[in-house]
Formats: sequence, C-alpha cells, structure tokens
Amino acid sequence: MVREIIVELGERSYPIVIKNGILAEAGPRMKDAGLKGKAAVVTNPLVGGLYAGKVMESLEGAGFSPFLVTVPDGEEYKTLKEVSSIYDSLISRRMERSSPVVALGGGVIGDMTGFAAATYLRGVPYIQIPTTLLSQVDSSVGGKTGVNHTMGKNLIGAFYQPKGVYIDPVVLSTLAPRERVSGLAEVVKYGVIWDAGFFESLEKNAGRLCENGAELEDAIERSCGIKAEVVGADEREGGTRAILNFGHTFGHAIEALSGYGTFRHGEAVAIGMVMASGLSASLGLCRPDQAERVKGLIGALGLPIEPPAITADAFIEAMMLDKKVSGSRMRFVLMTDIGDVVIKEVTASELKRFLNA
Repeated sequence: MVREIIVELGERSYPIVIKNGILAEAGPRMKDAGLKGKAAVVTNPLVGGLYAGKVMESLEGAGFSPFLVTVPDGEEYKTLKEVSSIYDSLISRRMERSSPVVALGGGVIGDMTGFAAATYLRGVPYIQIPTTLLSQVDSSVGGKTGVNHTMGKNLIGAFYQPKGVYIDPVVLSTLAPRERVSGLAEVVKYGVIWDAGFFESLEKNAGRLCENGAELEDAIERSCGIKAEVVGADEREGGTRAILNFGHTFGHAIEALSGYGTFRHGEAVAIGMVMASGLSASLGLCRPDQAERVKGLIGALGLPIEPPAITADAFIEAMMLDKKVSGSRMRFVLMTDIGDVVIKEVTASELKRFLNA
C-alpha cells in the first residue's frame, strides 16, 4: 500500500511517500520529479552497508550517475567540519546546480545533507530517504537543516525544502531497539501538540509500537500528516510551527550539557517533554493529571523520564543560548491540554523555581 502526503508550499510543494520497498523506486521517482544527471548519495558506514547498494542500483537504472559520500555516524559528527567534507566530494565530482543530493540515513545525515544542499552553489535539489523512525516522522519533513555548535544544538543552519521524502518502513527492521524507541518520542509529541485522539491511540497501542506492523505505519503516516499541515501553514517558524518544539528547549539543553551522543535526540526530547508538561502544570496551564499522562505514555514506551544530574543554573545558562530565547525571557511550548499547547514566555526565576522543585 502506498501512502502519500503533500507538504503544501505552492511551487515548492513536495510529496512524502510511505511505501514498503520504496528504496528500490528512488531512481524512477526522482526522474519523474524532473531530476537527472549526477547524484550524490550521502550516508554513514552502517546505513550505507545496508541500503546504499539498493539506492545506487535504482538511480543507475533510472539514468543517473550516482556516487557515494560517506560521513561518520553519530550526533557528535554533525559539524561544519563534516559538512565541509561533503562539499569536497561535491566539488571534486563537479556537481552542478541541477545535480541532486540524496540523504540516506537518520536525522544527522538528513540535517547535514540538507544544509550542504542548501549552501552548495547556493542551493541544489535534494531528496530525503530517512532510515530511522525519528527521521521518518520528524526531521526529514519540513526543511530544517543544519549542524551543531559546541555552544548549542542546530545553531548553524537554513530552511531548505527537499524535493521529496521517501519513507520505507521495512528499513526499521534493522534499526537497533534503542534507536527505534528513541523515534517514538517525536510521535508522542504530535499527539500532545495537535491531536488528542492520536495521543489516545498511542496509549492504547503502546505495546505494539515497537514492532513493525500496521500500528506503527499508521503512527508514521499520522505524524507526517500533522507535520506537513503545520509546515504548510508556517514554513519558517514565524508562528504555528514553533509548537513543534515542544520538549525541545529542555531536550537540547540536556544534549549539550551531557555531551552530544550521550543521549539519543529522541531520549533527550522525551525527558524534555516530561519537563515541559511538568512546567505547564506548575504554572497552572494544565491539570497535573494531564502532565502525568504524558509522563506515563513516555515511560510505557521505554523512553527515559528523569533528567540527568544537571543544576538549575546550568540548565538556564544552556537554554539562554537556545534559538527560541527572546531577550531575557525564554519561550516555551507548554501544554494546556492533551492535543493543545501554547507558546509562553517564562522568566528565569519561574524556571529556576520549577527546576529546583
């Protein structure tokens, strides 16, 4: 069965196609999208060893001249230095402005490849082929690209939309259990910020979401549908799209303070969502039992719910570097109900009181 969702952005609209076995169709689909010529496939050694051959074969069969660009695996390599190595490969192969770049991997590969595509020759077309659950439901959709800086996550980047997102649920069968569970954090997020009915279905099916099956594919489709709707309404995070950051202000601080790679991104976001819902309750924005439901679902999925041993002052200092800070106030996405959130400024004193409690 083919499931297709369109990210509506006028002339820059693009499809998210969810289909078992779609890796073998990458070439023909890219050709149908008007792409041709040389094609760079950017991946890491693990994913490349599993799936690059299939994608390269598909590209060659569709008339492309593909070549492989391999970068190290891990959040700690999401840096300008590694993006520079991608540029080196594109330049040495004389990639032109019409030459497509394919991101084959998880969120790190997608973010770096997208940033390289956005900035090489001031922009070349690219395709997302996400191979982790987290990247399938979140980072591959919406055009956020970038790299980390030692002082904060994703501080260097650009909004740059792909020409298409091809999601193959079959590849999740080779995903390490920890990576699969990590991706479920972003799935939970969509229920909290947008769709109470979806959140309830996740509660009901929590035990089956760690398996390949209809429940997981339904969750992928609904997650992508929600993100497509939000991005279509607010591409560059001027308003509505900011709600997608629920749990991320805390999560990014946890990643930075723990050292990138200690926590998976989804694990940090999971803890961040527990903290954000707790902060929401402490400020009287939602009932305590609603915050407990969020914590309960995250725990039921096997995600962490307790923050590491970080002082309130260290948390606040790290969050002051976040892109969502305005003046001396920090902007948080906070919950008013399951399926409904608001963006609210929180003072450092309010935040410190919550963290110390």
